[in-house]
Amino acid sequence: MPSPSTEADLPSRKERHQLSACPGRPTLSLTKRLCSVLIASSLLAGCAVGPDYMGPPRLTLPTQWANAPQRTKTTGELGRWWLRLRDSLLTRLIDEAVEANPSVAKAKASVREARATVAQTASGLFPSVTGSGSVTDNKTSSVGTTGVDIGTSPYSLYQAGFDASWELDLFGGTQRSIEAAIRSEQSAEDDLRYSLVTLLGDVAAYYVDARGYQARIALAKRTAASQRDTERLTRTKYEAGSATAVDLAKASAQAASTEANIPSYEAALAADVHRLGILLGRPPNAISGLMAQSSPVPAPRMPLPTGIPPNLLTNRSDVASAERKLAQATAKIGAAEADRYPSISLTGSVGTSAIRAGDLAKYSSVSWSVGPSITVPVFDAGKRYATVRIAEAQRDQAFATFHSTLLSALEEVENALVSLSREKARAGKLAEAAKNYREAARLSRSLFESGSSNFLDVLDAERSLYSAEDSLIQSKVAIAKYYVTLAKALGGGWVDPVDSSTPLIVDANTGPHARKALR
Repeated sequence: MPSPSTEADLPSRKERHQLSACPGRPTLSLTKRLCSVLIASSLLAGCAVGPDYMGPPRLTLPTQWANAPQRTKTTGELGRWWLRLRDSLLTRLIDEAVEANPSVAKAKASVREARATVAQTASGLFPSVTGSGSVTDNKTSSVGTTGVDIGTSPYSLYQAGFDASWELDLFGGTQRSIEAAIRSEQSAEDDLRYSLVTLLGDVAAYYVDARGYQARIALAKRTAASQRDTERLTRTKYEAGSATAVDLAKASAQAASTEANIPSYEAALAADVHRLGILLGRPPNAISGLMAQSSPVPAPRMPLPTGIPPNLLTNRSDVASAERKLAQATAKIGAAEADRYPSISLTGSVGTSAIRAGDLAKYSSVSWSVGPSITVPVFDAGKRYATVRIAEAQRDQAFATFHSTLLSALEEVENALVSLSREKARAGKLAEAAKNYREAARLSRSLFESGSSNFLDVLDAERSLYSAEDSLIQSKVAIAKYYVTLAKALGGGWVDPVDSSTPLIVDANTGPHARKALR
């Protein structure tokens, strides 16, 4: 038997009528249910599934570089390393390349895309609300027993409403997706920095290479001119009967052989200059005028601070980007795992309809509905479980890529260190050889002029001198390029702020407008 209730415990007749006649007022039990759902969702707001990323994996790294010279500094600033080459034109070209290089512009656009993806993903934490409105002409027809149309008269129906939905992130699936998007943004920013590091190195390397070819062209022209002088001297001695036709032919052949190198050097120089123009985001011949005047091969004046191997985890942008991709892949496992759990959504709608537009806001024409809904995965033939396994495999691939990238970075540094130190030693020996061959060529020519030596001594001395001086120029180029390679391998690059927020193309007249013909 129901427990007795006093009159005060029950609503009055008028109140009962209002509760039943006014669907817009929620009952007490529905309010309690909604409050319970919201409280439960707030308690579970910190809930997450899937693995938590705990930072870069611990890998065994050497504590020092095996091929670093003992006197090399281990600490110092690697930023703007090209200033150590002391070439004002190179600095100017690098500044222009950073502003206009297409690869850097593409990397900036990737950063903007990643940032927009974060905002797009974060919107999943908030409710979505849509509005709608319509007006229709209506008529209902009905034929009675007499065969006469007794339907309604034509009338217009005005309708307006709002729909709202909110999926509660009970198991952190959306939060994991946001986490993955943020780490993707961080990876894109590291990729931008790495594109700058690569660009700086490429501009410096092609510039050094171009200056090297200019030096080799100048050397070939000087040597050919000297060899033509030897040819004329030999011709004079031949006409005087103190030299043979063989000596004259060899003198002419050697000069021509040296001159034959010039066109190939000029073609290589043009290719380097063209490449520099492209790196600056300009046509190939854009900087030909700037490079027309020869300049010495840039020579490093100061050693680079090598740091220690673990520094590559932060100094190398490609390593940092690979680590962020690993973190992103780990977050995606959580997002896939959350999809295996139930999902709860709150949905609601408010609508109003009237036969006159002015009556739309009247209470009697308003209807509403609100309530939670739950979706529980029951059977999908292992699809969601397989999605988790896929995400885990992709995480392992990301780890392998990170590990490989780090090992490659270590290798690049060691190779650059040993190449730079050995090339410096080689350059010293080449400089000594060139000095001695220069003296030998001077003495042999002087003895040939006085008739105290044969022409073969002159020929051999001049050929050896040209070869030694040309090798010395190539060695100076190699030293500068190994220096650039080492700077890149250590992660040195652009340290000034880079604006990636400005789009390359700014669209105009994007609102409603007349459509133009397709092109």
